[in-house]
Amino acid sequence: MSKSTALILLNMGGPDSLDAVEPFLYNLFSDRELIQLPAGALLQKPFARTISHFRAKKVVENYRAIGGKSPLLDWTQKQAAGIAQRLGEQFKPYVIMRYWHPRGEDVLSEIKAAGIDNAVVVSMYPHYTGATTGSSVNDFKRAAKKVHPQMQYQIVEEWHDWPAYLDAVASRITTGLDHYHDMMRDEVHVLFSAHALPQKFIDRGDPYQQQVEESAAAIMQRVGNYDWSIAYQSRSGPVKWMTPGTEEELQRLSTLERSAVLMVPISFVSDHIETLEEIDIQYRTLATSLGIVHFLRSPSLNDGSDFLDAIAALIAERCQG
Repeated sequence: MSKSTALILLNMGGPDSLDAVEPFLYNLFSDRELIQLPAGALLQKPFARTISHFRAKKVVENYRAIGGKSPLLDWTQKQAAGIAQRLGEQFKPYVIMRYWHPRGEDVLSEIKAAGIDNAVVVSMYPHYTGATTGSSVNDFKRAAKKVHPQMQYQIVEEWHDWPAYLDAVASRITTGLDHYHDMMRDEVHVLFSAHALPQKFIDRGDPYQQQVEESAAAIMQRVGNYDWSIAYQSRSGPVKWMTPGTEEELQRLSTLERSAVLMVPISFVSDHIETLEEIDIQYRTLATSLGIVHFLRSPSLNDGSDFLDAIAALIAERCQG
């Protein structure tokens, strides 16, 4: 039996080519833990196939605008390698994506073939909801039970209040603020933008919104005395979403004649479509049209050494022994 330990990072995944966009969307819309389409489980996949087909044309253009694929796998692999290196040579890095490759069963087959019978599993979503962390963890557990049932593992699911993570985000905000002229810096509004959820997830008791609010407050204690607020992006479809939407918040700030806004992608730890296309292109265009002429985004955590140090320390504390 190998004495190695698999370090497995869980994330959403993204299409690795333009041709992969439609099947990626199909996998996403097929997941009833994330999206419960009408008419029940039996019709979920037929509905998912129809919706993914019609939405793919627009989404393909969004991915084309950022280079033709999602960078999420590249960043997550770099994160896994960097964290494993910090934990010690017995840790071997792996990545499992929920809606695109590499998928759970394939990765666990690889781990089993390597003779590795122990694992530490980390959700790369800082804030917990059953739609993201819950779905990814359940997907992992099903695959582990089917492919590698003898493997022992520990799971790190929540870390929104981990001090070193908060320090890393605060550092990115400070970096973003440094790009504003000294005469303007005190007037910058810091806007945290988290991925939206249907309101029903919050109403059923998911702690996601509370955790986002707690993270943002703790981060701003580190940053200093700036006006700030939270909004929720990526809302689409005819359901009741968390509020306020990021578009609505930008409109509100424009009515207050705020001309400088620093957007902080609070629920994302890597650059992907929501940062590179939705924030950097769509929201920048909207902000400029509203008179917010000094619009910037703070850098993402990606494979920054402070962030990798933070997650390595988190694992060391949560998974002692």
